[in-house]
Amino acid sequence: MKIAKLSNPVMSDWFTEQGLRLDASPYVAGSLETKKMLERLPRTEPLASLTSGHNGGIFNGPMFRRVYLTDPEHSVPFLGTKDMMVADLTGLPRLRKSDAESATLSYLKLKPGMTLISCSGFNAGRRAYVRPDMGDFWSSQDTLKVEPDPKKIKSGYLYAFLLSRFGESLVRGSVYGSAIKHIEPHHITGLPVPRFNVGFESEIHELVEECAQLRADFQNELTSATEDFFKSVNLPELVDFNWHQQPRDLGFEVTQISAMSLRAMNYGKRAQHLKLKLESVPHQRLGEICAEGQLRYGPIFKRVDSDINHGGRLLVGQRQGWWIRPEDGRVISPKHTPAGVFVPDETVMVGGHGMPSESGLFGRATLVTGRWLQHAYSQDFLRVGSGTESVSGAYLLSFFRSTVALRLIRSMLTGGAQQSIHSELVADMPIPLAEPADRDRIAATVRSAYQKRDRADVLEDKALALLTAAIEEAVG
Repeated sequence: MKIAKLSNPVMSDWFTEQGLRLDASPYVAGSLETKKMLERLPRTEPLASLTSGHNGGIFNGPMFRRVYLTDPEHSVPFLGTKDMMVADLTGLPRLRKSDAESATLSYLKLKPGMTLISCSGFNAGRRAYVRPDMGDFWSSQDTLKVEPDPKKIKSGYLYAFLLSRFGESLVRGSVYGSAIKHIEPHHITGLPVPRFNVGFESEIHELVEECAQLRADFQNELTSATEDFFKSVNLPELVDFNWHQQPRDLGFEVTQISAMSLRAMNYGKRAQHLKLKLESVPHQRLGEICAEGQLRYGPIFKRVDSDINHGGRLLVGQRQGWWIRPEDGRVISPKHTPAGVFVPDETVMVGGHGMPSESGLFGRATLVTGRWLQHAYSQDFLRVGSGTESVSGAYLLSFFRSTVALRLIRSMLTGGAQQSIHSELVADMPIPLAEPADRDRIAATVRSAYQKRDRADVLEDKALALLTAAIEEAVG
């Protein structure tokens, strides 16, 4: 439970500053304390004076009926409050282009350099930076857009402040509501933004911009690796495979059924057609590839809470597994945790529990390598670890992140309300094998992508550290 600090008591005049709010959140969560501290800086400017564009540069959007399509020619990628936190933006829902480009919604198109703030729901107040590869995206009405005026402030510097612990405190302190949290544009227009000399702000801006470019490169290289995979195994028609344009599974007959599964979904014609395509080229079964590695879910275990500063490890669940950074996770004690929650380098993690909705994470894949090896992982991930030296985890990811693999995995379901992946069916999944030189090239592209992702985190941490130190020094 949070309580007010005796060293920083709540003053009566604060109520007027907060619009006579009587809930405790802005007073004990640090928002007012941060605002009073920033007042001691030599120079601050209100956020609204540093933005430009629609509605002054701080806006969300109207509620509207969403019509989703699958044809890229007639739709645009649509970013929600959860999607803005994701590193690999493949598989975003697509909004009908005629609606997106209408006068009502056209201003919701993102511009590189904007700061996004989730403004509705339990996690209102999260921030993200619009990368160079997101310029053709539209965002939902549940996302606040902050568009900096390039003549007054650098976009990367403004984002770094809003992302810092000072910015987080101010933004979170602006949240209204109980059951459904909410932030409106006018709630944050007066946030004080510290100003320093042009050289210092430009240094932080350049770090953030390089970070954003590296994350865009991460996305591009993963997409390139998957395209290279299918072309190298002589299946180029699967590069842009559209599941919804295939004939539906209606009235089909199955002649070779077994007790392994009596579920019609497991024998669907669309999935079987894909499987036959993969079997038409040189391949190996996933179970054979992972015979000396692992192909299983993680252990179920009791969580014992700990602290990062005292040896604790962040527990990554399916919700955070695809984020740019696994924030808000639970920290657990490794001493009271089975070894199976930690995974070897280049383990492919597949979302393995839940419901296979179109926008859900069930069946989607990511790779654990680099800085993410230090984390623990929940039992909800299906661990795919290669035990075959010639087939690396990086090579496997180039396939598992594809639409083809996603649809195959979603045809291998078992369970009732809570779905999981059928162990025997996934072990029988064919994995096309390219020539050794092609496998090495594809794996190198994937590894390069994840190295850039790690490098981006380092640069972002550096920008935040520089800004934090400058503010603390200036306020004494």
